[in-house]
Amino acid sequence: MDFNLSEEHRMIRDMCREFARNVIVPRAHEIDKTGDYAYDIIEQMAELGMMGIPISEKYGGSGGDWVGMHLCIEEISRGDATFGALLDVNTSIVAQELEVFGTEEQKQKYLVPIAKGEKIGAFGMTEPDAGSDAGSIRTSAYLDGNEWIINGNKQFITNIGLKNASIIIITAVTKRAKRGRGRISTLIVPKESPGFMLGKRYDKIGLNGSATHEVIFEDCRIPRANLLGDPSKGFAQHLSVLQTGRISIAAIATGIATACLDECIKYAKERVQFGRPIGSFQAIKFKIADMAVCIELARNQYLKAAWLKDQGMKHAFEATVAKLYASEMVERVASDAVQIHGGYGYMAEFPVSRYYKGAKVLQIVEGTSEIMRIILSRELGIPEY
Repeated sequence: MDFNLSEEHRMIRDMCREFARNVIVPRAHEIDKTGDYAYDIIEQMAELGMMGIPISEKYGGSGGDWVGMHLCIEEISRGDATFGALLDVNTSIVAQELEVFGTEEQKQKYLVPIAKGEKIGAFGMTEPDAGSDAGSIRTSAYLDGNEWIINGNKQFITNIGLKNASIIIITAVTKRAKRGRGRISTLIVPKESPGFMLGKRYDKIGLNGSATHEVIFEDCRIPRANLLGDPSKGFAQHLSVLQTGRISIAAIATGIATACLDECIKYAKERVQFGRPIGSFQAIKFKIADMAVCIELARNQYLKAAWLKDQGMKHAFEATVAKLYASEMVERVASDAVQIHGGYGYMAEFPVSRYYKGAKVLQIVEGTSEIMRIILSRELGIPEY
């Protein structure tokens, strides 16, 4: 069992770490304060190949693997989780779903620009009445000649508000059933489609540089050829790529927690109280030691899940464990980071306050902690009644 990173993985990690430190960190506070979208940073990430690390070179990617992709996501999130979230949705979910389930025509038309970072992808499953109960979606689509007609709306959609966002991959009911939820299919909806409307931008407590919008479909028309994969397995397709998204959430959480640790070590050495640095007090050094332990465990778990995926092995249990543990870990670490900083930790100019605001959402997106525990109980063979 070899835990050493390959030379390629180290290069990816170090490149992303340097980029985050030199390009993202100096602007992270201002981005969160203003909520402006940093298109120049996104363009630089694309130029460095971050958007397509695990995607085949044939389709505009680097031909790398998911371990490399998640090392990238961790390091970028260490700078600002806004950009880690962008990579999660664009690459781990949208690009992967296109590569795995798309036709050759769909891959050439939609995947190539997304893998290159020329365009950004979004995906939509959540609706006002379908959150954790994702199978209860109401957005519907029916065929009218050579076009799908879509009606409904999606909420909390990451990336779609960016001016360079090109498509949203959605789930929609394409065949009603007298009992049950009917047939759910997956559709590729270009942003310029007739009847597509960008709804309100959500006012969030954190990750304000991330584009999060409502999407509305009113007799939205897309080509019949924009059906993605098997029409009867759209829901299962979406869930399969969300397994990878959960590894990505764990990597984002690890990145935020590591940034908290960085700040706490620095502050503990510099802040003097009672005549000595606060890091010399057991209460502080124990908190920092516990942070390091939690981060190490989270990183090992997401890397294990990513490695299993790269080997083509089952990884649902490991991905779920990674997401659940890391997302709950980062909230505790961020809270302790604020506590270590005292009153300064509650001030906006100190990075730990931003990390604290951004941490909570990771227990919610792409499956709440409660849903993760339900999935794990199923994996363990516990029956549902």
